[in-house]
Amino acid sequence: MAEFDSKNRWLIDRGDGRPSVNLVVISFVHPVKLLHKTTDAQTLDGVPRGMTADIVNYFKSRNVRVMLSIGGITYTDAWNAALAENAAQFGRNAAEVAQRLGVGIEIDYEENTNPNLAGLQAFIDAYRTVLPYDSSGANHSARLTIDLAAGDRWLIDIGRTATANWLRVDRPVLDYANAMVPARQPSTSSAIANWQEHVDGKPQYSPAYPPLAPAKFTGGLYIAGGTKVLPECTDFATSLQNNTGGFVQTVAPNGAGTSSGMLGYMFWAAERPSTRGVTTAPPNSCEGGVGGGATAYSIPIPMSALRPS
Repeated sequence: MAEFDSKNRWLIDRGDGRPSVNLVVISFVHPVKLLHKTTDAQTLDGVPRGMTADIVNYFKSRNVRVMLSIGGITYTDAWNAALAENAAQFGRNAAEVAQRLGVGIEIDYEENTNPNLAGLQAFIDAYRTVLPYDSSGANHSARLTIDLAAGDRWLIDIGRTATANWLRVDRPVLDYANAMVPARQPSTSSAIANWQEHVDGKPQYSPAYPPLAPAKFTGGLYIAGGTKVLPECTDFATSLQNNTGGFVQTVAPNGAGTSSGMLGYMFWAAERPSTRGVTTAPPNSCEGGVGGGATAYSIPIPMSALRPS
């Protein structure tokens, strides 16, 4: 824990004792290992050995909500295998882990062609049977989210289905979606254009990709992983979260939802987002970027109840 704290202290202290974030998503759980509740050198009962109660409580004791992400691009085939084998048991196992650790679950299923949507529905149904949707957000284990592409032109089948069936404001199933980072850090205009696609949908697609309520998704930005330290990590004044902030706070619904403004930002990724490139460990820690944004936008800590529409 001392080593973990030395590398990640900025997340819980932006320099004045307040956290820089109100949510941490710990990545990644291997889908098949979770289904089988595997215990091996890397995994204990289906969960990576580093995802312990101590790590979760490191954040929760500072009023930072915690979730576990299942999948990621590396584990796309494993998602397919787990859904094909027993999607409902996979969902029940995810709910059991969420309850045991007091965390939410993020679905990061990145199958771009022919995703198993019936299996994904069964996974979600099984999870919700154990942990029903909680509009108050008080039950952290009931928080269930999904990752979508940066805009509407990748992961189309998953995005269209999630938007039409699980992210509706009139009968919500999932709490919200994360519009992920694109292949590289976008410009201000590209980031806004991607997020606007979710708000507008793609009516020209067949079948149509419906619009998503702004209150039902976050926008993703890089803070590390490349060859140089990014202002998104270290300098809020010149960062994308500053330059796109007006849009994120005010974008109006266009066919779904009633309130303006996206849910917020998500950042990829703290400590070591890849085996190469810079990290967010000192001296590159992100108090001045992410923490600066938390101060500038008065981010509520702990996270407040989500806007229903």
